Amino acid sequence: MGVLKRPDPSSPPLEVGQDGFYKVAFKAMGTACDVLYESTSTEHAERVRDEVVSWVRFFENRYSRYLPNSFISEVNAAAGIRPVSLLPEDERLLNLCRGLHFMTKGLFDPTTLPLSLIWDFRKKNPRIPDKAEISRALSLVGWSKVELGEKEVFLPAEGMGLDFGGFGKEYAVDRVLEIVRSMGVRNAMVNFGGDVALSGRPSDAAHWRIGVENPKKPGQPDFALSVTERGVATSGTYMRFFEMNGKRYSHLIDHRTGYPVSGKVFMATAIASTCLEAGALSTCSLIGEREEGLSLLENFFGAEGCLRTERALYWTRNFDKYLIHNES
Repeated sequence: MGVLKRPDPSSPPLEVGQDGFYKVAFKAMGTACDVLYESTSTEHAERVRDEVVSWVRFFENRYSRYLPNSFISEVNAAAGIRPVSLLPEDERLLNLCRGLHFMTKGLFDPTTLPLSLIWDFRKKNPRIPDKAEISRALSLVGWSKVELGEKEVFLPAEGMGLDFGGFGKEYAVDRVLEIVRSMGVRNAMVNFGGDVALSGRPSDAAHWRIGVENPKKPGQPDFALSVTERGVATSGTYMRFFEMNGKRYSHLIDHRTGYPVSGKVFMATAIASTCLEAGALSTCSLIGEREEGLSLLENFFGAEGCLRTERALYWTRNFDKYLIHNES
């Protein structure tokens, strides 16, 4: 691909290939973001790029809990004090949270911030919270406690907190694909840190080819999928963890117990109608044992997926139709 000159130096570069596809790559939400899309002209491709980058900047500024002036920080600071007014984007996102909480039987829950704060994996020397701390944090967790109205949201207890870090990226992937398609693009792939949403097809195949990382060899593919008009997401416990007294503590917390997940499944990939659904399913299927995770994937309408343990890869009944088998 060639690189086009930028009239606005703040815009990420736009690469153009010989097949009518353009690519914009940038960093956001702590990860690498790539949008590959077909366009009939450079001018149109630039408008698409600018719209995408502008929306992603809005999203990150509004929903990052690490920014003191974000919507999420305002909601969390107002816990137990007052409700916070919603923009249409906020309503849409929170209503999706409500639906996913119901469809995953409570495994998907964006109110787990109190647990994340006591199990702080960002610290140089993390520690194991005592039982009293965990009990206190658990008392503040639970989507059913959130008071969600048409135009406002309220966390009724001081110390409660929302955290979109576990699924916000996947929601952003879906919204970017939606924006691209609304601008007349039929064929596109949005990839934010391995969470993907797909439309149409690439120039040289009937479906998009998506590689899934080998957890034992980071950076190398474990297997590949042939997918279109779907979302794909992979979650794992093998990258972020700490060890203490011979025991490994992963960054994924089971909010039913207050402790890191301890099952033998350490990676999950899900394919669903949207990247948000795929992301929620891949993460939630790591909570509990393998049978519970596979059941969640099997019983979610339109979804397929796989779980990896130390010994084997297990998948749902129709996941195989997406696998690209090596013929060698």
